[in-house]
Amino acid sequence: MPNLDLWTALPAIAGVVALLIAAAFYFRIKSLPEDHPDVARIGGYIREGAMAFLVREYKVLGGYAVAVFVGLTVAFKSPLPGAWFLLGAFLSLLAGFIGMKGATFANTRTALAAKSGVKGNALVTALDGGAVMGLCVAGLSLIGLAIVYFVNRGNDDTLATMLHSFAVGASSIALFARIGGGIYTKAADVGADIAGKVIENIPEDDPRNPGVIADNVGDNVGDVAGMGADIYESLVAAIVATMAIGLTAEAADLSTLLAAGNSASEGDTRAMAVALPLILAGIGLVVSILGIFITRAMKGSAPSTVLRAAMVLPPLVLVVVTAALLPSFGISQSVTVALAGGALGGAAIGLLTEYYTGHYGPVKAVAESAKTGAGTNVIRGMAVGMESVFWCLTLVAVVAMVANHAMPELGLYGIGLSAVGMLAGTAIVMTVDAYGPVADNAGGIAEMAGLPPEVREITDELDAVGNTTAAIGKGFAIGSATLTVMALFSAYSLEVKLNPAEMSIINPKVLIGVLIGAVLPFVVGGSTMLAVGKAAGAIVEEIRRQFDTIPGLREGKAEPQPRAIVDIATSAALSQMILPGVTAVLGPVVVGFAIGPAALAGTLAGALAVGASMSLFMANAGGAWDNAKKYIEKGGLPGHAKRSDAHKAAVIGDTVGDPFKDTSGPGVSILIKVMSVVSLLIAPLLAAS
Repeated sequence: MPNLDLWTALPAIAGVVALLIAAAFYFRIKSLPEDHPDVARIGGYIREGAMAFLVREYKVLGGYAVAVFVGLTVAFKSPLPGAWFLLGAFLSLLAGFIGMKGATFANTRTALAAKSGVKGNALVTALDGGAVMGLCVAGLSLIGLAIVYFVNRGNDDTLATMLHSFAVGASSIALFARIGGGIYTKAADVGADIAGKVIENIPEDDPRNPGVIADNVGDNVGDVAGMGADIYESLVAAIVATMAIGLTAEAADLSTLLAAGNSASEGDTRAMAVALPLILAGIGLVVSILGIFITRAMKGSAPSTVLRAAMVLPPLVLVVVTAALLPSFGISQSVTVALAGGALGGAAIGLLTEYYTGHYGPVKAVAESAKTGAGTNVIRGMAVGMESVFWCLTLVAVVAMVANHAMPELGLYGIGLSAVGMLAGTAIVMTVDAYGPVADNAGGIAEMAGLPPEVREITDELDAVGNTTAAIGKGFAIGSATLTVMALFSAYSLEVKLNPAEMSIINPKVLIGVLIGAVLPFVVGGSTMLAVGKAAGAIVEEIRRQFDTIPGLREGKAEPQPRAIVDIATSAALSQMILPGVTAVLGPVVVGFAIGPAALAGTLAGALAVGASMSLFMANAGGAWDNAKKYIEKGGLPGHAKRSDAHKAAVIGDTVGDPFKDTSGPGVSILIKVMSVVSLLIAPLLAAS
């Protein structure tokens, strides 16, 4: 067996290197000139609004973190679980803060790089802004998990509790950050669109619209900081779920991890099973770092080619590297098969999501349906979303079957490894995902600052690719979440020591739990959709008030008041994110202690089945509506240009889809992960009760 201490140091070392590279990218972006006064002024407004939102959000989350710390201290009669919870939460917030700082500096520099006429420079600047987020997310998650592992190794019970506590910190903060940011960004986006395009009949990103700044702020708080917290939590949960199975699985099953002819003591085998997910994630980070630099070197190619290569090539490299390294661990190549299933499955889900949300047959069909009105456009978009669920979840099931077939005696450990494989490229996936909001902001800034039309042509091309990569990122996150929750479910059942009879579907408590779990995604989805609708309505009224009461605003002779819109969106986001967060955290606690651990197992199963389907449906339907609108705007339907009846119908579809894809869909996806890690944390308490 290799020196585990040496190998488990790899993730921490890779994490530190990732942070150093992120710092280099951050300071490179800041060193670029911001020498256009209007661009600098608008960029300042966006940074100010984004930071104001984060400060207010972090104050709310700080109070929540203190309350959970006290609760964990009382429940476990020790402050240590609460301390590790705080570390998981803090690193999530830190990644979001640094990443958003990078993105809000990169947006103006991307616009000015496009002004120089060199598309490749604009592409690299936007990518570097995204890389700050991607490298911080992956680096901080691996550093945090490595610290938990090194401090608590040697005592399996203690290590399990501390890992679970760290994961709960990461998961619950991700839920609040993703839903809070999602409510903000979609309320501002929908409100600004309705007031500008429908009521005032002015172009998108028109500087007269006071909602435009809030919309650009929302791109950062929702799609950068919020998405970063989501992916950070996904990586942590996948690693912790697999480590948890390694801590609780039978020794005879764990021995199947070893290559033929290799023998090791039970303790060494278990130690390897626990450390392996962390080591593999560290290898994935190294591969991702190389991928980021290769992607930057391809800046002369078409943006779509560059970003597609960034999503597809790293999983292939990861599989090859893992296959070459496993013999030195004495580990069976069945691990490579499970990891490859996840890594290649993640890339396949990304391409499948691109098909349903890019400018291909399904999106063109949604655009065509707009010719006959908003109703048919909405119906066709919903149909596309529903169809995509079948193929995406079938692909996830195939990945799980491959992992289970490769490791039949330890199938759910293999499924956990496949989730780790799918998320091992987190750094580059998040880089490409965060690139999208940077490019989107750059286009808006170019429009508001009155830069030449050729600048907007470059930023529009970058933004169009960014819309597709954002949809790919959401599909990737939901697919990995499904695999992760399957592994967490197994870890929970092992930890709480349920026997097969208790887990039977004909057990009334399990059936009751399934029904409870099935309705919780609707609670979160409904509450977040309602929050966006209410806040967007308030924003529309405020924009209408400003146009009616500020002399000269319609004529472009007066300045709007964007801070009022930012405040409305911020207040709505912070107040309305409480119910979904409480549902996810307290739901498993109430079910587990009031009805029993078997009912909680049913709750997790019901939430997984309904939540995975609902989140994929919402994300892909929303992406299809969004790109159908853009397809029409780019002249995809001859005779139906901007402001035509077909375009107006597509705008309505996009308005419905915005909270689908950026608020409710991601929120439901995180819900099922938060419920699972909370259940895993309280499992020892349920087993003892």
